[in-house]
Amino acid sequence: MVAEKVFTQLRRGTLEFCVLALLQGEPRYGFELVKALGEVDGLVTTEGTIYPLLARLRREGLVETSWQESGSGPPRRYYTSTPEGSQALAAFTADWQRFCTSVDKILQSGRRG
Repeated sequence: MVAEKVFTQLRRGTLEFCVLALLQGEPRYGFELVKALGEVDGLVTTEGTIYPLLARLRREGLVETSWQESGSGPPRRYYTSTPEGSQALAAFTADWQRFCTSVDKILQSGRRG
């Protein structure tokens, strides 16, 4: 149970960077992000989580939006990472790699002892 709580917190803390990573290279709309995250083991999320997160990222200047016509319904709001969003993702990625390496090193040493 403790591990489950830890992973829930890790998911919450990393979700915005997963979203920023998905927005590198191509604009996406909200439900498309929900589906992409849902296809990755351990990152299942809902629209109720993604849309408030996208709104916050927009307020913080990490993403920008545009409306585009949809061939199957009303126009959709597409999200794109800003240069500031790309910088935040790059900084997180470097820190995350250091963090993972450190944790892996400690976990590996614990198995040997």
